[in-house]
Amino acid sequence: MPRMTRLLAFAAALAAVAPVLAASSAEADEPRACLNKAEQRAAISHGQAVTLAAAIRSARGSVRGRGAREVVRARLCREPNGLVYLLTLLARDGKVTHAVVDASSGKVVGAR
Repeated sequence: MPRMTRLLAFAAALAAVAPVLAASSAEADEPRACLNKAEQRAAISHGQAVTLAAAIRSARGSVRGRGAREVVRARLCREPNGLVYLLTLLARDGKVTHAVVDASSGKVVGAR
């Protein structure tokens, strides 16, 4: 197949798949709205969320595996069931783990 024909075929396939990918991405992001710094402080001061330090301690203690874990990203977000911390942890061996911590109780409720 000539190069231009392959390029056109690839572009057509990409154009057909792009709307599906965009829709699924939008649906995945829709139920979650992450708080800005001021909203985070307000949620913590009003007792709606534990501190980030408490959430990190909980996540480090519950994630399986060996070695220390550093939190490389932390977000406080609204989900249908309430506020959650979404934490990304990096182990010494390079393995990335995602933990979901219930912000009201500080307990790990899942991993992603």
